[in-house]
Amino acid sequence: MFEPASKLRSLELLEQYFGVTHNRKTYYKLAPQYESLKQKAEDNVIQFAKQHYAFNFDIVFYDVTTLYFETFEEDELRKNGFSKDNKSQQPQVLIALMVSKEGLPIAYEVFSGNTFEGNTFLPVIKDFAKKNEVTTLTVVADAAMISTENVKQLAESGLHYIVGARLANLSTKLIDQIDQSIDRQDGKSIRIKTDNGYLICSYSTTRYRKDLYEMNKQIEKAKQVIEVPSKNKKLKFTQTLNQKVVLNAALVDKTKKLLGIKGYYTNLDEDEVSNDTIIERYHQLYKIEQAFRIAKSDLQTRPIFHFKEEPIKLHLLICYIALVISKHIELSTSVSIRKFIVLFKKVADGLLLNHLTGKVVSIKAEPNMDIIEIIKKLNIPH
Repeated sequence: MFEPASKLRSLELLEQYFGVTHNRKTYYKLAPQYESLKQKAEDNVIQFAKQHYAFNFDIVFYDVTTLYFETFEEDELRKNGFSKDNKSQQPQVLIALMVSKEGLPIAYEVFSGNTFEGNTFLPVIKDFAKKNEVTTLTVVADAAMISTENVKQLAESGLHYIVGARLANLSTKLIDQIDQSIDRQDGKSIRIKTDNGYLICSYSTTRYRKDLYEMNKQIEKAKQVIEVPSKNKKLKFTQTLNQKVVLNAALVDKTKKLLGIKGYYTNLDEDEVSNDTIIERYHQLYKIEQAFRIAKSDLQTRPIFHFKEEPIKLHLLICYIALVISKHIELSTSVSIRKFIVLFKKVADGLLLNHLTGKVVSIKAEPNMDIIEIIKKLNIPH
């Protein structure tokens, strides 16, 4: 947290900052114990979340990200795949993360870099529920996680879900039903039963303006390509008929019907959870994006410099623990982890050597009021 660095350098910093001494070989000796250490860490985090945030497994938020390596060589774990870091030429791993409704990370899993993110959803959620003997759980995730098979197995396991819906992929019949049924006023919504559960659609004038702007921009680009054959390239609203590029009128019509409309899938009945609550919970997915941003930027989780699987996974475990601590600090103090570190690095001990007497005098910086207030909020004795 204080100064992300290599593992050997981190051991030096532990001694420098906190007087904690470890053998240089400690990190690599721990690597084979990764699985048991990971389980112990997650168990401790869940107990901590129960104690400090009243976590009770009622709702969790799920998403994935990718972390790349400073190499171009692949192996069984490090694979090239769709990169969320725009590093498609470098191998990566896929990380699945679950956070509480406050945004506190409670569990994670590591997958090879070429894993399709939708295939991670079901095994991670079911394994989490089994480990913690959970019978009632609602998972919130984005549209990439939905599939008929995932929906079926979640329902069979007694688990609930709230996921985004890709309305453009719906059948023409269902799109027409939405178009004819929805009341185009802010905050209005409808609920339709489908094979993927209940489809909830809501309307927003702000979203309508944004969607209309994007559609008109794409149509204008399509018209330019049609008028100038030298710019013949595939765009959203173009199609080729009789070797001639023309405007895809059917797609334009379908897009117009969905302007301003956002969709969500769930298997929660309306008498259990209202449409407004479903939508509100889905919009809280930004908290997991915040966690990824902290991990990648402030904690410098990527790029990864290890090559063997066990050290790689141990690196990710250390980063996970640092992320949990960072998020707790932010939640408890309402101070970003970046500002927290800047403030606390000012509190340091200085050692002065008197060359005449040989005595060492310790000088300690006094914390300012901002630091004292943060310490109180964290309930740390000082």
